[in-house]
Amino acid sequence: MFGKRIVAFLAIVVVMFGVIAWTSPAIVKDVRLGLDLKGGFEVLYEAEPLEGGQAVTPETLKETARSLASRIDELGIVEPEITTEGTNRIRLRLAGVTNEDEVRKLLAKPINLTFRAPDGTIELDGSDFVQNGAGVGYDNLGKPFVTIKLKDGAKFEEVTGRLIGQYLAIYLDDEELSRPGVSQAIPGGSATITGNYTNDEAKALRDTINLGSLPLKLVEKYTQSVGASLGLASLKDTVEAGIIGTIIILVFLIILFRIPGVVAGITVITYVWLLLIVFNLMNATLTLPGIAAFALGVGMAVDANIIMYERIKEEIRSGKSLLSSLKAGSKHSMRTIMDANITNIIASAVLYYIGNGAIRGFALTMIFSILISMVTNIFFSRFLLMLIIKSNLFNKPSYYGVKEAEIREL
Repeated sequence: MFGKRIVAFLAIVVVMFGVIAWTSPAIVKDVRLGLDLKGGFEVLYEAEPLEGGQAVTPETLKETARSLASRIDELGIVEPEITTEGTNRIRLRLAGVTNEDEVRKLLAKPINLTFRAPDGTIELDGSDFVQNGAGVGYDNLGKPFVTIKLKDGAKFEEVTGRLIGQYLAIYLDDEELSRPGVSQAIPGGSATITGNYTNDEAKALRDTINLGSLPLKLVEKYTQSVGASLGLASLKDTVEAGIIGTIIILVFLIILFRIPGVVAGITVITYVWLLLIVFNLMNATLTLPGIAAFALGVGMAVDANIIMYERIKEEIRSGKSLLSSLKAGSKHSMRTIMDANITNIIASAVLYYIGNGAIRGFALTMIFSILISMVTNIFFSRFLLMLIIKSNLFNKPSYYGVKEAEIREL
C-alpha cells in the first residue's frame, strides 16, 4: 500500500510535467505582447470640436473612440487598446505597428459622417445636422426608429425630393451604416429613419448622427514609440533574468528543505503554467509590469512554501511524527499565509480600481497569481508531501532538513 502512494506521486508528477511540456509552446505563443515588448506606439489624444461654441460630451467621446477602433480594424492592426480618460481624452496603444506616421495621420482625421445618393454623391454631411438633434422614438408596435433634425429644411427637402423612390445611405467614413429609402420630399427639416432596427442598433445610429453633427478633431498631447527590436530585447532579457532567478531559488529550497524543496519546485512550475493559461483565457496583454507581477507572484509562492515548511520543521524538532508534523505545520501556517495573501489581494484590488493601463494590468496579474498560488503552493504542495510521507520510503527527519540532534523528546 505504501508503494502505491509513491507510485501515485510519481505518476502525478510525470503526467503533470508531460502536459506542461506538451502545452507550454502553444501557451507561450498565444500570449499577447504589449507595446513595451512587441514594439509600436502609444498616443494620447485630446478631442476638440471643429466649430466654436460646441462641447465634447461623454457620448461623443465614446463614439469617437469606437470610430477610431473601426479605422484601426480596417488597417489590419490586431487587438488595439483604446480607452477614454476624463472628459475629452482618448489614449491609444497599438502594438506591432511599423508604419507609425501613416497610421497616426489617418487616425487624427476628423470623423466624417455623410449621407450619399445611390451614385455615391455626398448630399449631406455632419455639419448639416442640428447638434444632438437625433433621437430614438417608437411606433405603435414598439419598434424603434431614429428621428433627425437638420439646420436647412429647404436643402433637405430638395435632396429628398430628388431621390424619391431611391435611398439616402448613411456612411461613417467609408463604412455604410444604413440605407433608408426615400418615399417623398420631406419639408421642415425633421424626418424619421425607419427600418428593421433593434433598440441597440437604433441608439447606435442616433449616437453616430449626433457625433457627425459635432465633428471632432484629435490633437496629440503625448506620444511614445517603442521599436520592435528594443521590445523583443527587453522581453528576452526579462525572461532570462526570471528563469535564472527561479532556478537559483529552487536550488536554495532543495538545499534548505530537501524533499519539501523538490515538492516546492514542482508546485512553483505548475503555478507558472496555470498562471499563463489563465492569462491567455483572460485575453490579457503581457507588458513589462505584467512580467514584474509574474516574478513577484513566484516570490510570494516561494514564501508560502517556506512558511509552511519551516513550520513543519519546527513540529518535527518538537518530537512529533512526520505525518503529525505535516498536519500541524500546515494548519498553523495557514492563517499566516492567508492573512498575507488577503492583504495583497486587497492592495491589488485598490490599485486596479484607481489605476489605469499598465497599473491595472499589474494589479490584475497579482490577484490571479495569488489565487493560483493558494491552490498550488498550499493545497497541492500539502497533498504531494502527504503521499511521500505516507509511502514510508522517506521517513528520516534529515530528508526534511532536520538533523537528528535537533529533535526534542516529547
